[in-house]
Amino acid sequence: MGNGGQHVNIDSLFQRLYPSLFRYLQRLTGDADVAEDIAQEAFFRLLSHDLPDREARPWLFAVGTNLVRDRARKQERQQRLLTAAPVLPSSLGLRPDEAVERAEQVAIVRRALAQLAPRDQQLLLMREEGFSYEEMARTTGVASSSIGTLIARAVKRFAAVYSMQEEGNDSSG
Repeated sequence: MGNGGQHVNIDSLFQRLYPSLFRYLQRLTGDADVAEDIAQEAFFRLLSHDLPDREARPWLFAVGTNLVRDRARKQERQQRLLTAAPVLPSSLGLRPDEAVERAEQVAIVRRALAQLAPRDQQLLLMREEGFSYEEMARTTGVASSSIGTLIARAVKRFAAVYSMQEEGNDSSG
């Protein structure tokens, strides 16, 4: 395997990885501005590391995740950030009642995610971004042979919490 891949130009790496990192961070934080700041900080930190191309993506996502956690700890705002239901661009073409329903669904999903352990949140969001099991393993520091089981358990826990959130939402509406 040699040196594990060639170091890539930061501009091409940014073009290729930033959109996925930003989406992941926005889902994790619920705030586009925070996600943008953290994604830029992660890329800035990457400048001081000479990583092979194949290691850059898991490294960036791990750093981004840690920056989100650090920020939440410092500002004690994690709950508010995860439960905020932003106006999503995709909801602009919807009728007002559809937009409200979509925002409610987004809020239920965020509340359910916020109740999961940080590793469960991370694995589910990384799966949503199309990470391979190997990439998830490198990012989370877990054996790749365990990732499938961990994801299945996270999905099960999410489904249980989500259905309780949804039931609670139905009774209050």
